[in-house]
Amino acid sequence: MTFRHTSVMAKAISVRLDDDTEQALRMLEATGLSRSEAIRTSLLASAVRMRRRHEVAREAAALEADDVDRAEMLAVASLMESMRAAR
Repeated sequence: MTFRHTSVMAKAISVRLDDDTEQALRMLEATGLSRSEAIRTSLLASAVRMRRRHEVAREAAALEADDVDRAEMLAVASLMESMRAAR
C-alpha cells in the first residue's frame, strides 16, 4: 500500500512521544523513511485499518439483524451438528 502526501501546503504539528512510540518511529526510520514520511504513512495506514474495522463491524451488525441469514446460519449449524453426532 502506497500513500502519497499531495497537499500543496503541509501543516507542521508537534507531538510528545513515549518510549514505545519513539522506538516504533526509530524502527520505521531504519527502513529508510524520513521521520515525516514514517509519521504520515503510519497515520494514513492507521486510518485505513480503523475504517476497515468499522466497515466490518457494520457488516457484522447488518448480518446479525438479517433474520433470513440468521435462520440459514442456524440451519447449517444444526445440520453440521447432526452430522458430527452421527459419527
